[in-house]
Amino acid sequence: MYTGLLHTHSLLRYLILIFLVLVIALALTGLINKRPFKKLDNTASLYLLIFTHLQMVVGLVLYFTSPFVKFGAETMSDKVTRYWTVEHIFAMLIAVVLITVGRISSKKISIDAGKHKRLLIMNAIALILIVGTIMMSGRRLF
Repeated sequence: MYTGLLHTHSLLRYLILIFLVLVIALALTGLINKRPFKKLDNTASLYLLIFTHLQMVVGLVLYFTSPFVKFGAETMSDKVTRYWTVEHIFAMLIAVVLITVGRISSKKISIDAGKHKRLLIMNAIALILIVGTIMMSGRRLF
């Protein structure tokens, strides 16, 4: 079960990165070209939200079943244990919140440029945070 969840978590990572780049590109081109907020913009950010929340659920299950997550006195002194127990989950939860808040708050904005700008800012910060956190682990992105 653990191995299957780990593979699912890894696959979802790529889907999230693809949709993050897509949403950011759509928002940036929409903002620059003063394009109306289209159905594609909405659908891409919706799929990003779905994949992100699915990733969070799988990640939480992994967090509580992983042999790398350990609670105790040695947690903060060991670099690898600290990363998996504290740093990874903390940074990724912030990224999930940013993506979620970006999607929800953009839907409440009535001006198209404001929607594009909100999605661009929130998702760009989330992308930087996700890529930075993945790189901290010593793993390659692709």
